[in-house]
Amino acid sequence: MARGWLKAIADTPEIRTAVDVVGLVDVNTMAAKALAEEFGLSDAVIGRDLGTVLAETAADMVFDVVIPAARHDVVATALAHGCHVLSEKPMASSIEEGRSMIARAAAAGKVHAIVQNRRFISGIRRIRRLVESGGLGELTAIHCDFFIGAHFGGFREEMDNVLLLDMAIHTFDAARFVADKVPVAVYCHESNPRGSWYAHGAAANAIFEFKDDVIFTYRGSWCAEGANTSWESQWRIIGTQGTLLWDGAEEFKAQRVAGTEGFLRPVDAIPVPEPVNEAQTHGHASVIADFLAAIRTGRRPETESNDNINSLAMVFAAIESARTRQRVTL
Repeated sequence: MARGWLKAIADTPEIRTAVDVVGLVDVNTMAAKALAEEFGLSDAVIGRDLGTVLAETAADMVFDVVIPAARHDVVATALAHGCHVLSEKPMASSIEEGRSMIARAAAAGKVHAIVQNRRFISGIRRIRRLVESGGLGELTAIHCDFFIGAHFGGFREEMDNVLLLDMAIHTFDAARFVADKVPVAVYCHESNPRGSWYAHGAAANAIFEFKDDVIFTYRGSWCAEGANTSWESQWRIIGTQGTLLWDGAEEFKAQRVAGTEGFLRPVDAIPVPEPVNEAQTHGHASVIADFLAAIRTGRRPETESNDNINSLAMVFAAIESARTRQRVTL
């Protein structure tokens, strides 16, 4: 993931001119040195201890790309050294840790935002714009399917709740963004299907209740071989006057009811509008740009931790529901 972040910086002129990478911290310093060589960061300080590198470099911000279990300590250390922080998702390993990070960022007067890069893509921005326009009537439901047989190796295959905690949060956050509604409750069933190469929780089915009677359902698996969906999931958005289908890639199909007679009412195809701002559709680069703009202007970033904890709450409520086999309120 660090390579992806550094590539986004290197490939985006406005970010490249605004960011000077002064240090790389990794428990495996050889990995950090390899990245420094790959991206021409010959002057970057390499180290194993974040506090030491921050003291030496006097950095202004920290890009946190560590595994979830290490995130709280990294964010706390960065904030204590007066740095703004942009963290990978999920923002914390627990709601309590998430609240602690929010409190620490507020006390430090620093920006803490989360890389929810999958809301910064064209498809999600287009869906949000169509929903906002009222083209489908009033939103009533969002349904998402995610099925990919992903053989990562490494820490993911040892995680508990791997799909919900490490991947589903992308779709949960995007659905919350599209709906622009507060999640209020969930019922979830989690499993580790026969043949799974993960230790725990490679599949899940969840039903979320959002405010204003909007329903969001999620069906997913990281051990489903064949017929892979997009990494962005397949979407069906239903409103009182129509439906939008999105394959998670380039294919959209939107229809709005066009009459009042007949067993099945006639429908007309309707266009799916382009994003309002194309600069918000470049994934990691757009998240980083939003983070930098927030630091410069003092406005809140779209994915600030104080808001993103609502997406994290969806994950942990789903995990709790799966554990207890009960509906859980957020």
